[in-house]
Amino acid sequence: MVLEATMICIDNSEWMRNGDYSPTRFQAQADAVNLICGAKTQSNPENTVGVLTMAGKGVRVLVTPTSDLGKILACMHGLEVGGEMNLAAGIQVAQLALKHRQNKKQQQRIIVFAGSPVKYDKKVLEMIGRKLKKNSVAIDIVDFGEDDDGKPEKLEALLGSVNNNDSSHIVHVPAGPNALSDVLISTPIFTGDGEGGSGFAAAAAAAAAGGVAGFDFGVDPNLDPELALALRVSMEEERARQEAAAKKAAEEASRQEKEGEQQSSSQDATMTEHTSVAASDADKKSDLMDDENALLQQALAMSMDDPATSLAMRDTDMSEAAADDQDLALALQLSVQDTGKDSTSQTDMSKLLTDQTFVSSILASLPGVDPNDPSVKDLLASMQNESESQQKKNEDKAPDEEDK
Repeated sequence: MVLEATMICIDNSEWMRNGDYSPTRFQAQADAVNLICGAKTQSNPENTVGVLTMAGKGVRVLVTPTSDLGKILACMHGLEVGGEMNLAAGIQVAQLALKHRQNKKQQQRIIVFAGSPVKYDKKVLEMIGRKLKKNSVAIDIVDFGEDDDGKPEKLEALLGSVNNNDSSHIVHVPAGPNALSDVLISTPIFTGDGEGGSGFAAAAAAAAAGGVAGFDFGVDPNLDPELALALRVSMEEERARQEAAAKKAAEEASRQEKEGEQQSSSQDATMTEHTSVAASDADKKSDLMDDENALLQQALAMSMDDPATSLAMRDTDMSEAAADDQDLALALQLSVQDTGKDSTSQTDMSKLLTDQTFVSSILASLPGVDPNDPSVKDLLASMQNESESQQKKNEDKAPDEEDK
């Protein structure tokens, strides 16, 4: 790629107000300048571009050669249109700006936009051209707009005096429906000298403007085969990445579906286990209820049975148990004897209580107790009545037991 320092000379004279180039000459020229600046800076990162105006009160440098594209494009806004173009002064100031470039290894080039009449004659322009050739400065001329007073011939004479090994070019752009930038895309001003210096810029600009058709990615492989190959490889990598992403998404979806099926089957198994456990618990509870109901019925039956019968049954059970166990029989015999002694003692006590003389003597011997007290007499009478009634009950029960 060619390493260049470029100065662009803009025509901002009163002739730029005409509308024969859409939308106006000045706006069409500004669009072409922006496109050229982008092409130059993109073709090589070390390329520099500067901009100056040739009309108005005088030649004015807007931006010295720089690689900052934003700074270059910003200088185009707010330019005033007026006055006449001073071509000779503009070219000389551009040469001076290129002479003071920072990187002396950069080749020097001037791009001139001439859209108004040229007031200088051929000799002056040829002298300026020879000076440019002596300082190894190439020039590209864009001739558009007015063509009176032999303007094309004057510009051709300037180019002839500068041109060295076809390093300089001129383009005549007639008025028409096509934009000025669209016409310049296919010219050597964009495509360079055939050495690939501005091929990248030309391809990019053509793709942006839609001027290249029939090529993959809008790039002509003949202009820049490296760019075409890089774009093709990048597209293949992107396609492979998208395919891998789609495959991964499909695998993820299938895996999630399988996990969902496994979870549903495990849930079904868990529910079945819970159901069986619940059924077994219910069976256990029913068995417990049956046992409790049986015990309750037995208790009710025992409570409703005749006490004498139940007593006889218990005696029978005890006697059977005693027959089997001698120690149990001995314990039962002693219990019966103790019960008989208790009943005998209770009978003797009741007889003593019925003896009023004995009770009176006992009460008289107690300190502070008056046997003749009415309350004491009433108590003794009630005790005597209770003992008599108890004795009658025992006498009544005795015959009944004998009958049984």
